[in-house]
Amino acid sequence: SLAAERRHGACLDRAEQRAAVASHRAIPLALAIRSLHMRGHRAEVVRAELCERGGRLVYVLTLLPRSGKVTRAVIDAGSGNPVGGG
Repeated sequence: SLAAERRHGACLDRAEQRAAVASHRAIPLALAIRSLHMRGHRAEVVRAELCERGGRLVYVLTLLPRSGKVTRAVIDAGSGNPVGGG
């Protein structure tokens, strides 16, 4: 929806997400989450969006760690590496 795009930047819908992964512009979400876990983040992913920021695709992950304090992580959708800022 337009409201969601304004709120989160230009986030992709499901069809656009599948196309981005199929064309190798983005790694699959499971790999992005695995990359996060390999860096020591053991939080549960409660929401994931694939968005365009600064001309590149990023996964914006909403995380729920054991502490109960919801946090955000931004993962470069091309490389799987964390991006500064949430």
